[in-house]
Amino acid sequence: MDENIPNLFRLFNEIGIINQLASAILQSHLPKGVLVPHFTVLNHLVRVRDGSTPLELARAFQVPKTTMTHTLSGLKERAWVEERRNPQDARSKQVWLTRTGRHFRDEVILSLGPDLAAIERALPGLAGSLLPDLTRVREYLDSARDCR
Repeated sequence: MDENIPNLFRLFNEIGIINQLASAILQSHLPKGVLVPHFTVLNHLVRVRDGSTPLELARAFQVPKTTMTHTLSGLKERAWVEERRNPQDARSKQVWLTRTGRHFRDEVILSLGPDLAAIERALPGLAGSLLPDLTRVREYLDSARDCR
């Protein structure tokens, strides 16, 4: 291991690898044709808020609007989200989670139970101890992203 690599870089590298491995576990619980980005948009709408515009979602995920439009079209095809006219700006639409979309998201999380339980058995208490610090890192990076 190169000891000249700053610890913060090493931390973000580990987080990136963890994200790839966790995404593979999540993908294994999704039906054919449903991708991790589909799930993450549903999860964002539950966790952050319904009623975001496609442009707001693209900015939140830091992807081009065309990419988000494609992801949203897959969600609309499955009736997991619906678009409604934006009352503040008639030129744009807002994305709303449907009852079916919320149910799908919840079912996926339930299906992850055995995998999550196995990780918890192997690393007891780790999530609870890491979560506050990782939340602080995310909040800092989220607030600083518009300053770059």
